[in-house]
Amino acid sequence: MEIDLVLKFVHILGASVLFGTGAGIAFFMFWADRGGDVQTIAATARIVVIADFIFTATAVILQPITGVALAYARGYDLFEPWIMTSVAIYLLIGACWIPVVFLQIHIRNEAENARDKVLPLSQSYHRAMRWWFWLGLPAFFGTLVIFWLMITRPMIDLG
Repeated sequence: MEIDLVLKFVHILGASVLFGTGAGIAFFMFWADRGGDVQTIAATARIVVIADFIFTATAVILQPITGVALAYARGYDLFEPWIMTSVAIYLLIGACWIPVVFLQIHIRNEAENARDKVLPLSQSYHRAMRWWFWLGLPAFFGTLVIFWLMITRPMIDLG
């Protein structure tokens, strides 16, 4: 098997993991929060933090490595507009994701504290959830744009 096909497979798999894990995390956190049940929120947030570290963090590290290796193997110029745009959006997504990781840990801790002490969710929890939601939107749509750029590669045929 050609190395560029292996790199392409790993790169697409990583992109799928990033998008799928992000969408799944968003779906479950959003609906757990909307339901308002502290037990459910605490359990969901605990699993979300674990999933983000196992899946998202791994893919975040592999994506630029496989992307550069794939570009090199395929003879792409790293300064092509679609690549530079993808990198810029990837950095924007990272700038949103890093605070989201800390917000998720805070959300988990606040929900577990409320559950353990049989208290309502704090204002700090609700504020963190708002930030979590609004930081997630540009990351979600940015990922879609990167998928589009990977697929269309203006004036490049991957055949």
